[in-house]
Amino acid sequence: MKIEGRIWKDKKSPYWVVEVPLLDISTQGESQKEALSMIKDAVELEVNKPGFKIDIRTHKGEFFEVQAEDSDSLVAFMLKRQRQAHGLTLRDVADRMHAKSTNAYAQYEQGARHPTLSVLFNLLQAIDSELVPVLRV
Repeated sequence: MKIEGRIWKDKKSPYWVVEVPLLDISTQGESQKEALSMIKDAVELEVNKPGFKIDIRTHKGEFFEVQAEDSDSLVAFMLKRQRQAHGLTLRDVADRMHAKSTNAYAQYEQGARHPTLSVLFNLLQAIDSELVPVLRV
């Protein structure tokens, strides 16, 4: 799975700004290359799992893709970051999913369960019904 990111030159400063909205992570660098290196480091540090590495695939223009060999850990991290970015507790999301137990949702964030794409979409919709995720398989 690939998650879309965006990079652009800040008009008010000498820096390149880079963000991955679904991971709720952004940073900057003095060059495009440095900014992409910084976002790679930021994601790997935030996932905080031994051996976890991501690849950045750039395209012409302002968009790029984040991909991990361990896509399950990347998905688990994305769910957790989205929940936190929206100020929700595990219980809040479980309630929105009409789940009997908080554990049902928590297992996805912990990487103990691996959602299909349709389940992942439903999980993200439980967090934010207006969220339109840009994922590539």
